[in-house]
Amino acid sequence: MKRLSVIKIGGNVIDNSEKLHQFLLDFKALPGDKILIHGGGKIATELGVSLGVEAKMLDGRRITDIETLRIVTMVYAGLINKNMVAQLQAKGCNAIGLTGADGNIIKAVKRPVKEIDYGFVGDLDETSVSSATLDSLLLAGLTPVLCAITHDGDSQLLNTNADTIASAVAVAMSSLYETVLVYCFEKRGVMRDVEDDDSLVPEIRMAEFEGLKQEGVVSGGMIPKLHNAFEAIKSGVSAVYIGKADELPQINEQGFGTRLII
Repeated sequence: MKRLSVIKIGGNVIDNSEKLHQFLLDFKALPGDKILIHGGGKIATELGVSLGVEAKMLDGRRITDIETLRIVTMVYAGLINKNMVAQLQAKGCNAIGLTGADGNIIKAVKRPVKEIDYGFVGDLDETSVSSATLDSLLLAGLTPVLCAITHDGDSQLLNTNADTIASAVAVAMSSLYETVLVYCFEKRGVMRDVEDDDSLVPEIRMAEFEGLKQEGVVSGGMIPKLHNAFEAIKSGVSAVYIGKADELPQINEQGFGTRLII
């Protein structure tokens, strides 16, 4: 099977124009087919404040009321997505910017209200992603750039975690491609000490996951990221990496980031 790289880029790179420029150059240079997935929480939060809408967060997750949904849709699907697509076009990468509603690529379900009402937040399952539509775009020579906005099939847009989208896309495409999932952010990978750049954990097996959580090595937003990654491997993704955005060119070499293994 052909190789496909599914790359998720974190907000700290999106927020820095120089880092984003270099990342997009490195992304364009990756061999083979590729899909880019992004959010953009900090810019959405800043715009919300300027419009008098303060961000409501719980355990790192955004509570998405109707006003917040309007803001994140404007920022993710508009400002950030089209800026990245324009930059990729300038770099010779024929990118197409999309939400989950476009071509019915990602159909989500509004998260049920239990103890907490997350508002207009979308959850995904194994049927959410249209691998056929994404494949048709790739076969046409296009590079999809997906933002963190999905839809429910009944005209409602939903805010969906970009890490979750990346995992779901990688799993869906793994039946058609040898798929590698890469989470790029500001650190070299999972660190034993976040203040020490030489404390990289080069490899994590699923059996070690619980122990690392108890030690505090894996905490906060890294917990759902690793959970999604292991679920992706169990569902057919050939490899998952977590690494530093500006080290992306090393992805095909030993030593890039943290590799997750079943």
